[in-house]
Amino acid sequence: MHKGSRSDHHLETRAVHGGEQVDELTGASAPNIVMSSTFVSDDPAGFSIKEFEEDRPYVYTRWGNPTIEMLEKKLMSLEEAEHCIALASGMAATTTLLLGLLKTGDHLVISDVCYPGTAEYVRDTLPKYGIESTPVDSSKVELLADAIQPNTKLVWIETPANPTLRLTDISAAADVAHEHGLPLVVDSTFATPVATRPLTLGADYVVHSLTKYIGGHGDSIGGAILGSRERIEELRNDAMIHLGGIISPFNAWLIARGAATLPARMRMHADSAMRVAKFLEGHPSVLQVNYPGLPNHPQHDLAKRQMDSFSGMLSFQAKDGDATAHRFAKELEVFHFAVSLGHSRSLMYWVPTKEALSTGLSLSSEQTASYRDFAGDGLFRVSVGLEHPDDLCEDLARVLGN
Repeated sequence: MHKGSRSDHHLETRAVHGGEQVDELTGASAPNIVMSSTFVSDDPAGFSIKEFEEDRPYVYTRWGNPTIEMLEKKLMSLEEAEHCIALASGMAATTTLLLGLLKTGDHLVISDVCYPGTAEYVRDTLPKYGIESTPVDSSKVELLADAIQPNTKLVWIETPANPTLRLTDISAAADVAHEHGLPLVVDSTFATPVATRPLTLGADYVVHSLTKYIGGHGDSIGGAILGSRERIEELRNDAMIHLGGIISPFNAWLIARGAATLPARMRMHADSAMRVAKFLEGHPSVLQVNYPGLPNHPQHDLAKRQMDSFSGMLSFQAKDGDATAHRFAKELEVFHFAVSLGHSRSLMYWVPTKEALSTGLSLSSEQTASYRDFAGDGLFRVSVGLEHPDDLCEDLARVLGN
């Protein structure tokens, strides 16, 4: 019987075989989709997951499902994690983790630039539960330490950050958090396990929007939290079960299928992103390009140390950004002017600075000024897909002009 992958297999092999096994009944090579919401039991059982040991049978898909478990095991193999829970979206993963770890009176330290959904939830929703936060420029790890208060219970960083592509030194951030007895969460959606495996660098939790690179095809939504067995089981038995943000088995199957090609796709994403970044860097209408793989990125040395791939995300600032955004939206042919990222199709979207600041975390006047200095009137966030880079550069050149 085929046993799937081993921990000593290379990443590409684990991406294909991790979590999978040949079906014992039919011999099917591809994993099945188990869409049942409930499972027949041989013995009477209770209605609470807490009545079962960790090695529990399948009872109800909100508690566990073979297809979802297959995806979780594949992600564990890729991230070198002990345990994983897959959820309905990246935001389901974020909210499950935050509400699972924080309570009234607690305090959170978080990167001052992060995914807008995370920022809005931390700024607008957590205070309703009596949970406060302090946003800091986590690229300066000493600021993380300065922001920690007696009631701080969690440190949350995002690297590379959305949309600035700013990096945070994960090992250094973990040292700061652990010196204060706090767990460190890393949103590693932009990097993927191909580029960075935060748990191996000292992080306690990793969060992914599986909708993005890991799914890879823009046709399914999911999220995941990974960490130690003890930490993840605690979340599964409480926050995941009771908040109910579980992933559909069908979406889990689609995402697992996408994950099988993740290493190969990331090589293409990264190679093409470098080509596009260099093209933009030399264009007279472009004021600034932010891509960790470029030598002029202010944290290029950290990127080389912390990332095995520079990924496929970049952002840039252009002259007269708003007018340029309207031209891109109407005239791009290869790029799709659309939100999201990490898909086989190249995507671009305009992030006006005014909107980024109004929908982001509550920043100090100094932090607001710093973001304005960096982003100008706004940033174009670019997710470089799998098209030929020459076609992508030609598409940009045609709209940008000479």
